[in-house]
Order: sequence, then C-alpha cells, then structure tokens
Amino acid sequence: MTYDNTLTYLESSDTIPSNYRQIERVDAMLSIAVVEPGRVEAVDIPIPSPGPYEALVKTEAAYICNATDRKLVAGHFPGIDRDRYPLLLGHESVGVVSEVGAKVRSFTRGDRVIGGLLLKPTSTAYSSGWGGNSEYVIAVDHAAMAADGVADEAHGWVEVAQVMKKVPTDIPVEAAGLLCTWREVYAGFGDFQLKKGMDILVFGAGPVGLSFCRMARALGLRWIGAVDPLPKKREKAVALGADEAFEPDAPALTGLVQRRGAPLDAVIDAVGSERIINAGLPLIRMAGSVCVYGVVGSPTITVAKDRGPYNFNLFVHQWPTRTAEADAQDPLVEWIRAGSLRYQDFLTAEFPVREAARAMRATEAPDAIKTLLRF
Repeated sequence: MTYDNTLTYLESSDTIPSNYRQIERVDAMLSIAVVEPGRVEAVDIPIPSPGPYEALVKTEAAYICNATDRKLVAGHFPGIDRDRYPLLLGHESVGVVSEVGAKVRSFTRGDRVIGGLLLKPTSTAYSSGWGGNSEYVIAVDHAAMAADGVADEAHGWVEVAQVMKKVPTDIPVEAAGLLCTWREVYAGFGDFQLKKGMDILVFGAGPVGLSFCRMARALGLRWIGAVDPLPKKREKAVALGADEAFEPDAPALTGLVQRRGAPLDAVIDAVGSERIINAGLPLIRMAGSVCVYGVVGSPTITVAKDRGPYNFNLFVHQWPTRTAEADAQDPLVEWIRAGSLRYQDFLTAEFPVREAARAMRATEAPDAIKTLLRF
C-alpha cells in the first residue's frame, strides 16, 4: 500500500500552519472500503483530480457515523443493494484544501473544509458509500456554480455541495468534523418545528440524541427529557442539558404525563424505530408531534394511532434539509467559540485511519458516542 509522505502532516490544532503547501502529488491514496457486508479494509486507489468547480481536500480526520456507516457495513442501508459492494465509506470528514479548480472562488489552498466526499471513486473496483474516509476527497464550490448559473446535474453539481463549507481556522479539527452531525441536528429543530418554551422527550442518547439535548437547552426549550437503556448515557444526557433521563419502559417514563400533570409538545425518536414512535404517542398533547430523525430500517411504519391524541403530527426526517443545514454552521461555530458546544463531550475514541476496522468495532461499545479516524 502506498502512503503520501510528501505533504505536511497537520496535527490536531486550533489553527492551520501558515506555511502549509502542497509539495508534491503522489498517485495513490488510502481509502476505507466495505469490501463486502461485515468486512472493512484499507485499500489503495488513485487520488482524484478536481474539476473546474472542485477543490481537492487532504483529509485530517473523519468521524464514523453510528447510523449510516454501521448500516452500510452491515449491508442493510435502505436503497443500497448488495450489488453496490465493495463501496467506499464515510461522510463526516474534515481536511485542508490542497488544489483548486480554475473556477473555484469559495476555497483557497490551506482552507479547512468539511463535507468533502468521493462520489465518483477513482477506481472502477469500488462504488461510493460517500467515500469521505479517504486520504483525499472532493469539495464542490456550490456558491460559484450557483453564481455562474451551472448548479445543476448536467454540470456535475450535487445537492450535498451546499454543505461543503469552509470552517474558520480557530475551530479545532475535532469540533469541525462534528459540525457534520451538529448541523443536521440543528436544522432538524426547524423541520420539527421545535421552539423555545416547548417540552420535549428524546429517545436515544447517542450522538444525535445528545446533540438534541444540548441544543434544546441552548435554544431555550423549557423541559427536556431523555430515554436510554444505558446508565452512563442517561448521565451524559443530564450533563448536556436534560432535566431527567429514563430507562425505557420504566414506571417513571410510562407515568410521565400523570406525574407532570401535562403532556409533552414533542417526542423525538433519535434512533429510528417503529416501537419508539408508538411509545411516544401517549406522551404528546393534542396536535403534538412525534419526530423521527434518521433512517428507519423497515420499508414500512405501522402507527398505532389510537395510542395518541386525536390529532398529532408525524415528522419523518430521513435526509438533511441542505439549505437549513448550511445555515446552521454560523450559529454552531459561535457556540463552539463560546464553549457551549464541546467536542470533548462527544468524542469517546479515536484510531489511526489504518485501524478503521478496529474503530468500527469500537462503535459497538455500550458507552461509545463518536469515534474519530485520524489521518
């Protein structure tokens, strides 16, 4: 396997060195592939060449997505058939711009950028599982394409280009990578119509559920509850803003409405489960909401509507709203700067990228939240 030792290696830091520059470009790079369901390997593929509206980004770090990546590894992500394997994994990467195409105006060499992918693998042996866990990825300049009137598929534009954005250099690389998750969750508040003063209950205290708890507190929601089977994660939810945390099916949870004297405005399913949807229905008020975040594995959802109020909303958020996700970055950056949102509260393990298979196994640990691959 060939590795690039000719580029300045960026250690985790708050700033990008002013002398960062590309010295020489080699032909091959490392990428993490699911060679078949259940098997993850580091593979060697050619480095991509950026097009006129594209930037080549040298990856510093990438997070494993506990939902999407693990489903892809297991072989049951909705819409990804087994004939798509082997595929290149990852979509939560952060890196530094190494080259820019002739028409790029939003990125320059040395910029830190999040959201780069490898949607068109440089080896015909692999398809794309978004491909962000690669030594080099491609970031598309959406703003330049829109300004030039070519933000369409015919010119190579993709909707995810809207969230391939530059991150200020004072934001640590670990926090920058987490913006991939945090922006989606922040945007979910708008999709779910969650507002200041509401009472909500979040099922699941993984990365998404904990992000909902932390952001709900910062946004001024009134009462925040969390549900998780693991004591450590319930403790973490309370530390990050939840008023109370419950074990599933515990009497304190099933009797929550009676004890509080009022139903909730919304229940958030941060797991993606028909069982959770139906467990939440008895807890919401008239015209309240059950909000499903993420991908439900089953192609159908059976809703026991008699368990809920006569009128209720069911929001299913299986794909990011890109404009809202992009707009979320600036307020989140300010929270990071203010210390209101800390990567240290979410990062539980990190591994060298060459140990991606071991890192994937680590995500299955009961107390795992976010696992980082360091390039």
